[in-house]
Amino acid sequence: MDFNEAVNQSLQIRKVYHQLEKEYHGTEWSVVEDALAFLTDAALVGRLSMAHQERWPTGSDPESELRHKVGECIWWLIILAERMGIDSEQALEQFLEKKEEEFM
Repeated sequence: MDFNEAVNQSLQIRKVYHQLEKEYHGTEWSVVEDALAFLTDAALVGRLSMAHQERWPTGSDPESELRHKVGECIWWLIILAERMGIDSEQALEQFLEKKEEEFM
C-alpha cells in the first residue's frame, strides 16, 4: 500500500468513527481525545510486546493482538497529524533523513 493511500483510507475510517461519536455522545472527539486514545493503544503495544516475549501473562494471542495494535497506532498517528495540519508522509521523510544524516 502506498503511503498516500494509507492516509486517505485512514481519514475515511476516521469519518465513520466521527459519525458514531456524534450518534453516541453528541459530538466528535477532539484532537486531545484522539491523542489520549492513541496513548492508550501505545501503552497496550508495550504490554503486548511483553506478552509476545513471554514476560507478561496473557490468555490470548499476543502476536495477533500486537500486530493489530501496532497498525492501530500507525493509524492514530496519521489521524493526529492530519487533524493538526501536519503532512505525515513529509514528517516521516524528514525524520528519516535527519537520522540518516546523524548516523549514516
